[in-house]
Amino acid sequence: MRWLTLYARSRQVPASFAVVVISAVAVWALARDGDAEPADPRLPTLVLAAGAMAASIGLGGQDLALDRTAAIRWAPRRAVHVLLIGAVVGAVLLAVQTLGEDLASTAFVARNCAGLTGLCAIGATICGAPYAWTPPISWLALSFIAPSPTDVPTQVMAWMLLPPGTATGTWTALALAVAGTAAYAVAGPRPR
Repeated sequence: MRWLTLYARSRQVPASFAVVVISAVAVWALARDGDAEPADPRLPTLVLAAGAMAASIGLGGQDLALDRTAAIRWAPRRAVHVLLIGAVVGAVLLAVQTLGEDLASTAFVARNCAGLTGLCAIGATICGAPYAWTPPISWLALSFIAPSPTDVPTQVMAWMLLPPGTATGTWTALALAVAGTAAYAVAGPRPR
C-alpha cells in the first residue's frame, strides 16, 4: 500500500481533493436559496468542471522521464486514474447534495463527470498536465455563451448544460470520455 500513498502524493491528490470538496461546498452554500424550482444546470456544471480541473494537475508526475522508464505498465494505471477523477468529483457533489439542496440528478452528474474528465485527459495528453485544465474551461466557456441548443452542432457545443436524457449530450460526453481516457492511457501526459 506504500506505493499507492507515494503515487497519491506525487500526483498532488490531497490538495486536489481539498479543492474539489471546497468548491462543491461553496457552490452548495450559494445555491441554498430555498425555492423549489429546478436548479440551474450551470451551477453543478461549474462545480464538476472546477473539480475535474483541480484533479487534472495530478495527471502528470514530478518526473515524466522517470514515469516513462518505470518497469510497470502505465496504461492501466493511467486509465484508472482518469476514471477515479470522474468518480470522486461526482461523488463529492452527490454527497454535498445530501445536505439538503438538490443541484443535479445522478445521471447529469455522471454524464458531465465522464465528459469533463475525458477533456482533462485530452488536455494532459496534448498540453501537458499543468495545462490539462485548458480544454474543459474552454468548452465550459463556449457552452455558457452558445446559442440555444436547437440543432445538433449547438447541442454538441452545449452538451454540459443539456438535460440528462438528451442523446446528443450523452454521446458527446461518452465520446470525450473514451477518447480522452484512451489517449491518456496510451500516450501519457505531454512532457513539459
